[in-house]
Amino acid sequence: MEPLTRRQVLQIGALGGLGVVVGGTGLARVGAPWTPRRTAPGSVAGSAGQELVEPEVLRSTDGRLRVRLVAQEQDVVVAGRRARVLAYNGSVPGQTWRVGPGDRIDVRLENRLETPTNLHTHGLHVSPQGSSDNALLSIGPGETFDYTFELPRDHPTGVFWYHPHRHGYVADQVFAGMYGAMVVEDDDVDVARERVLVVSDISLTPDGAVRGITPQERMAGREGDLVLVNGQVRPEISARPGEQERWRVVNACTSRYLRLALPGQQLRLLGIDSGHEAAPREVDDVVLAPGNRADLLVAMSPGTGELRTLGYDRGEAMMGMMSGQDLSGPRTLATVTVTGAAADAARPGDPVRPARQDAEPDLRPSRVDAHREITFTMGGMGGMGGMGGMGGMAFGFDDRAFDPERIDQRVVTDSVEEWTIRNPTPMNHPFHLHVWPMQLTAVNGTTLTDPTWRDVVDVPAGGHVVVRIRFATFPGTTVYHCHILDHEDVGMMGIVAAAN
Repeated sequence: MEPLTRRQVLQIGALGGLGVVVGGTGLARVGAPWTPRRTAPGSVAGSAGQELVEPEVLRSTDGRLRVRLVAQEQDVVVAGRRARVLAYNGSVPGQTWRVGPGDRIDVRLENRLETPTNLHTHGLHVSPQGSSDNALLSIGPGETFDYTFELPRDHPTGVFWYHPHRHGYVADQVFAGMYGAMVVEDDDVDVARERVLVVSDISLTPDGAVRGITPQERMAGREGDLVLVNGQVRPEISARPGEQERWRVVNACTSRYLRLALPGQQLRLLGIDSGHEAAPREVDDVVLAPGNRADLLVAMSPGTGELRTLGYDRGEAMMGMMSGQDLSGPRTLATVTVTGAAADAARPGDPVRPARQDAEPDLRPSRVDAHREITFTMGGMGGMGGMGGMGGMAFGFDDRAFDPERIDQRVVTDSVEEWTIRNPTPMNHPFHLHVWPMQLTAVNGTTLTDPTWRDVVDVPAGGHVVVRIRFATFPGTTVYHCHILDHEDVGMMGIVAAAN
């Protein structure tokens, strides 16, 4: 294990424009996309039309969760067929971790890949130093590293996720299958069942290898040919009329935006990321940028319908260099069938007891200790010294590409800052800050009325957002970046250091 160096970043930048990725995964191969086939009942789980299968659950005991996490290239069933992918512990997605506020998570990460990696607990408010959520670690092939994540006793509840964060390899490793959900549990909500739905995408060649991408796809942010729910294509979700379910949805796509809708059923939003609604709020659809998560209540009415992403316009790459993709277009994610005798549980429309929670904090009355402006850079190579380049383009913040030896923002622990994040580019960029959640206060000059907390904030093309951040509890050094992971890998990332 060693820290990421400037030399390694320069090497990554030099390779970024080639659209060539790590060896051993099949990612450099090309070929016609893999089209999933609908199969008869009783065939391999994961095929289109099969019942939804949820990942194995690992649950903390007496305040502690111990995980052996093996990152390895191997044959795994994806979309109902054998595919050669990257996986955690042999499954796509990886196991779901369930813990509570105040718990400790011990993870022994074994890197059996041919490339370096590390581990990020996305959304958790934990230390960024040492063996905790340290995004700047580099764990080489054949190495093992012991992580310890200690959640504060007042840690927000909700759905989070884990994935690799080794700069230069993040998009390749996530796209190839390395991700899993985490749930920080709260008091139970009155539901018939709870489901974890990890939405991801991938492209496979006819022989089951992960398909390579073009420089244009990398510039726009790759989107896979197959959109998966728990590693399956269009699985079946079955329920009885009158049942209420809790769905914890993770957008684990490298670049794809989701606009989730379930016509014919009642959706109520409990929260997004670590933010909570004051009360369950009925919604027609929910937009999740890459990295966002949603906590939903679904009240089941008789009939058959589809869980869909309705499509979301996230803009386009510059200079007309389009990828040929239908970026974040509409897709069917799953089929929902509600049949049988009505359940005795709460009927659709009945009140639901929300999970116990304290009032959502609001930083707007707080004194602001500092104001900052941060601007996405996506343009010519001139001002960025060739770093972060791809096809004559440069990616970064404030005309600078990522440099692991440079501190971009210095903040004071327990201070409150207001950041204005500007996006002059022609495509949306999701802004993710590690460790400290952000309160979104305004979008394109429109003020939000209710406290709105996110760890990924979508910044519209040609627009800006305003967030407030309390840099509480943890000193240390970590990162902020675009969560279109191809953009982060080629330089759209910066370092923030908090000190007393």
